Amino acid sequence: MSAVDQQPLPARTQVGIVGAGPAGLLLGRMLELQGIETVVIEARTQEYVQKRVRAGLLEQGTVDLMIETGVGERLKREALPQRGLEFRFAGQRHRIPVTELTGGKRVNVYGQQEVVKDLVQARRESGAPLLFEAPVVEVAAIDTDAPVIRYRQGDEVRELRCDVVAGCDGFHGVARHAVPAGVMTERGCEYPYGWLGILADAPPSNDEIIYAWHERGMALHSMRSPEVSRLYIQCAPDEDLANWTDEQIWDELEARLSIDDDWTLNRGPIREKGVTGMRSFVLEPMQYGRLYLAGDAAHIVPPTGAKGLNLAAADVRTLAAALTTWFAGGDETLLDAYSATCLERIWRAQHNATWLTKLLHRSPDASDMDARLQLAELEYVCTSPAGRTMIAENYVGLDPVSWL
Repeated sequence: MSAVDQQPLPARTQVGIVGAGPAGLLLGRMLELQGIETVVIEARTQEYVQKRVRAGLLEQGTVDLMIETGVGERLKREALPQRGLEFRFAGQRHRIPVTELTGGKRVNVYGQQEVVKDLVQARRESGAPLLFEAPVVEVAAIDTDAPVIRYRQGDEVRELRCDVVAGCDGFHGVARHAVPAGVMTERGCEYPYGWLGILADAPPSNDEIIYAWHERGMALHSMRSPEVSRLYIQCAPDEDLANWTDEQIWDELEARLSIDDDWTLNRGPIREKGVTGMRSFVLEPMQYGRLYLAGDAAHIVPPTGAKGLNLAAADVRTLAAALTTWFAGGDETLLDAYSATCLERIWRAQHNATWLTKLLHRSPDASDMDARLQLAELEYVCTSPAGRTMIAENYVGLDPVSWL
């Protein structure tokens, strides 16, 4: 359905949510269950957001949140539980028994696009307002008690007045640009490498995710289903895909992932491939006036740590708890603390993802000394009880805050 065929949204709501990715849709679902009115507005088409391949690893807290909010039935049936992970380097494999080291916690492989499908379906079934193909052109009056979202529907610009605006529209979104200059501090960097990623119709070659250090660069073996593999090799951030045939990609993956045993890499037709640059980014604070930012609108971590979607879920869990308390009785304590509460977790995840990224990737100007230091550190953290526990604890994520 195109934007011009959709009915206009209400002129007013309690919480206007910009962006229908996992952060915006999860927040809408949680607030809806608490009886709080929300409207979700998304610039892209429904088909686009439901096919957008992004993260695929859900921490225990994110899985629990999906189940708590009534959108976890398909996840429970189809997700691939990961009770450990494997590091490969110097011809050796080292398994980290994550569940054993974290008191029973685990992560689950379940694609971001599947999370979005489940949330969209739940919102459609409830009848809560959700509008696609409606680019937000401005978020205004956020320093008042009646902020405004202006969005385009067809050829007309409409207004949605709110008590609160949640900016869940990503790094390139409109929401964060509504904050006056000088209020927020941006910290970040871009890394001198990227990932060439493929989605292939090939059964996973391992039951658990593999991180591999190789002299030519990192490789990662993951999966999306028992029939579909997701794999990556380190490349230049501006790598030209035209320089890579499918056979060359498979050969390079096999070279970087293989070790001296009988393990083989399953190959199959490549259905999608692309190059992704890597950056770290944190915006502080994550709130101003009646605008609250969540997910990639406020922070980005390197994909090595698989924390992006999980941090977004943690943000909106915190925000939902704060808004529920505020709408119930006017107590602003949790709302005032929203940014500080989220940033403690964000910086912890940022540190872990950056550490893992630098440990596994070869910089363009890396020396033999740098390589030997990486291998020495990998050997230590993969064999030391303390190192293995540190990896496992960061892998499953911090305990979530309560939102009910």
